[in-house]
Amino acid sequence: MKTLFSLLLILLTIHSVNTLKCYVCGSKTSNDECNQNSEDCQAPFDTCMTTVAKLGAVKGIVKTCSNSKVCTGAASMASVDSYGNGVEISCCTSRLCNYNGAASIKAHRWLMLLPLILLSLLIKQHT
Repeated sequence: MKTLFSLLLILLTIHSVNTLKCYVCGSKTSNDECNQNSEDCQAPFDTCMTTVAKLGAVKGIVKTCSNSKVCTGAASMASVDSYGNGVEISCCTSRLCNYNGAASIKAHRWLMLLPLILLSLLIKQHT
């Protein structure tokens, strides 16, 4: 029981200790190429920003640390036409969240459930 409680405390404190870390790349053509390097974001950068520009068959991806206001402002001005050409910008604020949109959402759901599962196990062992 002490082990589960200790594990739960460690998991709850890890996120607050770590700084934001984002994948970073400059003008790559695939997500795999972009996810080769990451960096710790320094203040005032509190957001991972991903920019995807597409024109026909040509695609460019840029990932970087950003300020949340800059990222959300840029994202609100980005647009894609009916042919899929244009610029899309996404912003996220958790560790390595800019891996890709769908995968990061699934990972975050799992990470949110993990403390609840551990707490349930702790309560079951106590009763």
